[in-house]
Amino acid sequence: MLGSRSLIAALAIGIALAVTGPAAAENVLRWSSIGGGATIDPHGLDEGPTFAQLSQVYEGLLGVDSNLEVVPRLALAWRLVDPNTWEFELRRNVRFHDGTPLTSADVVFSIARAMADLADGLPGPLAGRIESIAEVRAVDEHTVHIVTKFPDPQLWDKVRPIYVMSERWAEQHDARLPANVNAGQENFASRHANGTGAFILTQFEPNGPAVMVRNPDWWGFERYPHNIDRIEYTPIADREARLAALLRGDLDLLTSPPFSTLDQIESAPGIKLAQAPDLRTIWLGLDLSRAELRSSNLKGRNPFKDKRVRQAIYQAIDIEAIRKDIMRGLAIPAGMLVSPGAIGYAPELDERLPYSPEAAKDLLHAAGYPDGFSITLDCPTNSHMINDEAICRAIAAQLNKVGIDVTANPQPKDVYWAKFDNRESDFWFDTWFTLDSHLIFLHAYRTGDHENHSGYSNPRVDDLIEKIDREMVTYARDAMIEEVWKTVLSDIVYIPLHHQMNVWAMRDNLEIPVFPVGFPLFREARLTAPKIN
Repeated sequence: MLGSRSLIAALAIGIALAVTGPAAAENVLRWSSIGGGATIDPHGLDEGPTFAQLSQVYEGLLGVDSNLEVVPRLALAWRLVDPNTWEFELRRNVRFHDGTPLTSADVVFSIARAMADLADGLPGPLAGRIESIAEVRAVDEHTVHIVTKFPDPQLWDKVRPIYVMSERWAEQHDARLPANVNAGQENFASRHANGTGAFILTQFEPNGPAVMVRNPDWWGFERYPHNIDRIEYTPIADREARLAALLRGDLDLLTSPPFSTLDQIESAPGIKLAQAPDLRTIWLGLDLSRAELRSSNLKGRNPFKDKRVRQAIYQAIDIEAIRKDIMRGLAIPAGMLVSPGAIGYAPELDERLPYSPEAAKDLLHAAGYPDGFSITLDCPTNSHMINDEAICRAIAAQLNKVGIDVTANPQPKDVYWAKFDNRESDFWFDTWFTLDSHLIFLHAYRTGDHENHSGYSNPRVDDLIEKIDREMVTYARDAMIEEVWKTVLSDIVYIPLHHQMNVWAMRDNLEIPVFPVGFPLFREARLTAPKIN
């Protein structure tokens, strides 16, 4: 099997080079980041490093650009036909990388594939995003109707990350359903791709290297006249090794430079830094539902059920020290779980409770835990959460000072997410990026949602979440979003930490905007002649 995969990859590279011609190596962009994509299946995993690769090869109906402006992708226009029906008009003359024309049938297939269970019967990772969809139908070859179960004002945002793949190609390669990545399963679409995007995949290894070449037939050159002929992604696990590769000229772009070395990078000849606010907010999750925590020394009790304990954890965290010492000032302390720019964000709700170890100790004593308790904090390493392991260890140390004996448990991100998905963590790092608060409400606060690992349940919040999902009047929807935020923030369901900043280091002849969700869009890149210093 490995031999056949290698042969297919080699043939794909040869075909791509033949298509792009002798100029294919003229402008080669070499980059690295914290971690590579776990799959190249567009519906196989919902996580940042995977989307960083997918977004170069596949496209959705619409998207956002580096300024968070909604822009057309495969859909030229979209409108409401009636309160429950959205119409999307597809571009003409768009072709998949194998030359097959894009039609409405491919869109219908792709949305159905994202909504379906995985090949092993477990829920698909993107299904929760589009659960309001009742039906998708092709009106003609270039018109699609998406019918929702109820009026859904944010459907445009929900379908945005649902990338379109060729139905015929998926059928030919027995990939009608995505494989379960977290269970180590694969199918043909896990390592091979056939999108409509600006770049053609020629090599991909899960969590490993990837190579893409310019798609000469891409529809988008008029809007995005990039001059990149070849993209080479190289995973380098060690942060210092990644930096060394950039400094000696082996990389053109590093999207995750160690923050402790930013001064060194900025002073290096031929290198520049670029930064922008991220849409990603980092927080701590707690299991509020279990009768007894698995990693605690307390038997028959779950201290996280008591709001006073959750508040003690909150007020024991010195987020300013983490911001200065670990994030080098490149983070914004957070009081809510969405970042500036998202629908529902409010500066007055984004204020943190004051840091006070004394108050934390008093709260633990009042809750009946004067001697504290032990607990394990699970966190990933080399994830899209910048300085994840360092923050994890710093929080453990800070909580130890108020009597909560926290053991930091940093794990490789694939191990961490598998444990998280299996609901085996008591206390964990978490993050989400979204343009709309409602997506957080659906999956972090709604009773019984498969991603609500906290177990939080509040009937009033559930009622508001359902109404928000259907409310077409903006001011009424905003008022309900505000009420939900006030309720859940008062309940201290999660412990907010900070809003991330994206910092990229690059050669000074690379021009590329910093995308607010942490990964580059190479269709917006340009390489110029190296500058002479």
